Amino acid sequence: MEEVVIDAKDMHYRELNEKIHEILNKNPDVKKIILKNVLGQRFIGNGLQKKDLTIEIYGIPGGDLGMFMSGPTIIVHGNAEFAPGNTMDDGTIVIYGSSGDVTAHSMRGGKVFVRGDVGYRSGIHMKAYKDKVPVLVIGGRAKDFLGEYMAGGIIIVLNIDEKGNDLGEVKGRMIGTGIHGGAIYIRGNVDKDQLGVAADIKEFTKEDLEKIKPYIEEFCKWFNLSDEIKNKLLNSKWTKIAPISKRPFGKLYTPDLM
Repeated sequence: MEEVVIDAKDMHYRELNEKIHEILNKNPDVKKIILKNVLGQRFIGNGLQKKDLTIEIYGIPGGDLGMFMSGPTIIVHGNAEFAPGNTMDDGTIVIYGSSGDVTAHSMRGGKVFVRGDVGYRSGIHMKAYKDKVPVLVIGGRAKDFLGEYMAGGIIIVLNIDEKGNDLGEVKGRMIGTGIHGGAIYIRGNVDKDQLGVAADIKEFTKEDLEKIKPYIEEFCKWFNLSDEIKNKLLNSKWTKIAPISKRPFGKLYTPDLM
C-alpha cells in the first residue's frame, strides 16, 4: 500500500490542500496520507472522491473537514474545529476527540463518528438523498439545537464519557428545532421541554434498535470499546425524536385550503 507523510507544521491551508491533491494526481496508487503537526488548516479532504483513500490527521484540523467529500476515510487523532463533514456526500470521518459547532452540517451521505462531544447546531440541515442516509454518532453530549432543520438521516447520542461510563442527565435544549425528516436517537431520558418547535418524542421500537445497532457497533469498533460497553449501549433506554409532521411550518407560507 502506497503511503505518504506530510509535515503540515506552519503550512498554510491552501498549500497543504494543494499538496494533497498534487500527490493524488501524480500517484493514483496512494492509499494513505498521514498529516502530522496539523493546527487549524481548513478544508482538508475537500471534494476528494477516492474511495480507497485514508487520511490520518495528527493534530487539530480547521473548519469544514471533508467538505463535499465522496468516498475517503478521514481519521483525526485529536479534536476537530467547526463543521467537519459539511455537505459530505459519502465516506467516513472518525474523530478521536470532540468537534465544534455545526458538526455534519448539511450532510447528504456518509458517516461521522465523534468520540467526545459536539458543539451547537450539530446535524443542522442533514438530509437523505436517494439511497444515501447520512449518519452522525456522538459518543458524549451535544450542545443546544441538535438536528436543527434536519430533513433526513440519523443522529445518535450515546451519552458516555471517555471511559464508557454514563454521563447521567441528558443535556441540550431546543433539540430538533424545525426537524421535518430523519430521526434523532438519544440514550437516556429527554424531557419534552428540551425539544424545539416541530420536534416530538416518538415510540422507540425494535425496528429503531435494529436501525441504529450497526452504527453503534461500528462506533465501538473504531474506538476500541469493550463488548460490555457495547451491550450496555444496545440495552439502554433510548429516546427517539422525530418530526411532528413533514411540513411543520407549511401553514406559515401557504393558505390552508382544507
